[in-house]
Amino acid sequence: MKGILLAGGHGTRLRPLTSTGNKHMIPIANEPMLFYGLRHLAAGGISDVGIVLGTVNEGITQAVGDGGAFGLRVQYIRQGEPRGLADALLCARDFLDDEPFLMYLGDNLLQSGVEPFVRRFRDARVDAVIGVTPVSHPGSYGVVEMDGERIVSIVEKPASPRSNLALVGVYLFTPSILPIVRGLRPSRRGELEITDAIWRLHEQGAPIAVQRVDGWWKDTGRPEDLLEANDLVLRTLPAERFVRAGTVADGAELHGHVGLGRGAYVGPEVRLEGPVVVGNDTRLEGRARIGPGTAVGDRCTVRDSALSRAIVMEGSEISGPVELTDSIVGRSATIRARGPGPVRLSCTLGDSTELRL
Repeated sequence: MKGILLAGGHGTRLRPLTSTGNKHMIPIANEPMLFYGLRHLAAGGISDVGIVLGTVNEGITQAVGDGGAFGLRVQYIRQGEPRGLADALLCARDFLDDEPFLMYLGDNLLQSGVEPFVRRFRDARVDAVIGVTPVSHPGSYGVVEMDGERIVSIVEKPASPRSNLALVGVYLFTPSILPIVRGLRPSRRGELEITDAIWRLHEQGAPIAVQRVDGWWKDTGRPEDLLEANDLVLRTLPAERFVRAGTVADGAELHGHVGLGRGAYVGPEVRLEGPVVVGNDTRLEGRARIGPGTAVGDRCTVRDSALSRAIVMEGSEISGPVELTDSIVGRSATIRARGPGPVRLSCTLGDSTELRL
């Protein structure tokens, strides 16, 4: 079985959050989101992975390389203009070489990974396995309507959803899906929809298994979803992942699960409330207060500021009486506050942005 990982914007779902626009490289718990998908594929027993690159793909090939760091053999497939998930499959057909395959959307995070889906595909001997989970706003997703274990309908972003079961972006197929994809016409959104292909496969009488997700799942289409994903990952990481490789001055207070990268420094008046991860060569100084649910990247400085439920990317500086919550700070950004009183702030700040308060 081969794996297809979609990264870089293949349809209308991508919402750029940094100057590169590449959401898949935004760090979650200080690791690019894309890395979680690659590790899930490797843990599912997949060794050959094709990464389908759309128009927004900066940094992916440099970060992933040949995939050896993940125990994978990676090839890169260029889609070009985003014409939908099914079109991305067409671009990968030579890589697939008529083998069964797993397709994984790189902007998804699943606590349980893909192993349950792979087991179901192998044990049930079906032509497809599709992952679903209940959501509060199903109209934003592909929606599967069920009658017991029988599929009644599959619709992409319906105006009036008849179910709350959303497709989670993990699909396993035999090669029988490819002729169907080749025959698709663009939807009203101008895309080749994977939901249309799955429905046609169902209409042909092919067996399709619906696998419900174990544990949490996050689609990271909005800044608030990224923050929730960061918090969920931090809270469910095993304790041994929180390694303290940096220097902690006498007097500093560290509570709960706290990870410190190489060369990180925690000053004597700093307080960290886990779960928190701090990157390499980052300095926390003055009366900085960090956490919970916060990831501070490499080569950052936080001085006299309080951060909670935040993602701060590499090379950024936050200083002064700032209380930053529910916020994403891009790479090499600066927030400086002056004055006696705290400035309470919740924001999404782009790369290389400077904010003076």
